[in-house]
Amino acid sequence: MTQKPKIKAQNFLARLPLFNEMAPEEIDRIAAGTTEVHLKRGELLFRRGDACTGFHTVIFGQVKLAFTSQQGGEKIVEIIGPGHSFGEAVMFMNKPYIVNSQALADSLLLHISRDVVLEGLQRDPDFSRKMLAGLSRRLHGLICDVEAYSLRSGTQRVIGYLLSRLDEEEVAKDILQVTLPFSKTVLASRLNLTPEHFSRILHDLAENRLIDVSGKTITVPDVEKLRIFEG
Repeated sequence: MTQKPKIKAQNFLARLPLFNEMAPEEIDRIAAGTTEVHLKRGELLFRRGDACTGFHTVIFGQVKLAFTSQQGGEKIVEIIGPGHSFGEAVMFMNKPYIVNSQALADSLLLHISRDVVLEGLQRDPDFSRKMLAGLSRRLHGLICDVEAYSLRSGTQRVIGYLLSRLDEEEVAKDILQVTLPFSKTVLASRLNLTPEHFSRILHDLAENRLIDVSGKTITVPDVEKLRIFEG
């Protein structure tokens, strides 16, 4: 459900890399073209083919972007968490969305309208630079995903994901404990694996005593041993 902001949108917009160097009056202009979007877990934000009238940023919660095949299979392209934005490229192309978007948890988003963004681009050349930088980071991330899917095994992808969630305090203790932020099925799709393949990888890693799995919590007793196994 979309509605005019009840929160002070300026406080959140000013923290985004895209807007964090803007003067307060510029932030106010952006906020004037911003609406709140409240989503319950499982609720769709938009479907493939829907018109794109701006871009979104996540305040809290998680949103997945995914393709759905005619047979009903799903491939998750990206999972967007707090402080991150999405939809900028489609907005500039003036094309409909090419993916579906659905909340993985109760979420609050801000929708920034295309019109207010275009006005900002005309007024502030630095805004254009930041927008291009953000789009370039997104493209770089997608290229890294393609590289991982093409050149790394499923086991390497799973280990890489676990290592990417290392917490500094836990590393110091040489113990890694990860609580998956979403279901194993969602994570499997994000890593371009079938749920069955993902489960087999977890089972094999556990058999080799590299991890211990308890529900959504995965414990690694020896981080360096896991790094070596990743190759």
